[in-house]
Amino acid sequence: MADRISKEQRSRNMAAVKNKNTKPEIKVRSHLHKHGFRFRLHDKNLPGKPDIILKKYKTVIFIHGCFWHGHNCKKGKLPATNTAFWKEKIGKNVNRDKKATQALQEQGWKVLTVWECEISDSYLDNFITLNFHQ
Repeated sequence: MADRISKEQRSRNMAAVKNKNTKPEIKVRSHLHKHGFRFRLHDKNLPGKPDIILKKYKTVIFIHGCFWHGHNCKKGKLPATNTAFWKEKIGKNVNRDKKATQALQEQGWKVLTVWECEISDSYLDNFITLNFHQ
């Protein structure tokens, strides 16, 4: 099946996809802040540039979009067109995530991942309770 929009328009659409300050990221940050946590964002000196860094807890949090990071859920479904390209692209993202996680853990960081499909107030409350025992 051919793409419904031109190659140039598809390129503009993909270039507009944000990689920082996404809605899921802002929701997690807001929830952490509401519970009294203070944190840093996107430290380029750490492997993988984690979305949230809680230095006090030696913990980093990645907020992953299900599609872009290959989550096995409804939102992580591959498109029907250009499937080989997307498998390769997402596979590279997954491998990069694994390498960043391993490097951070070797440096003594606790690495947490929040998936886009999981984000809800009750999930975030449980996430905070389980990981930070507040």
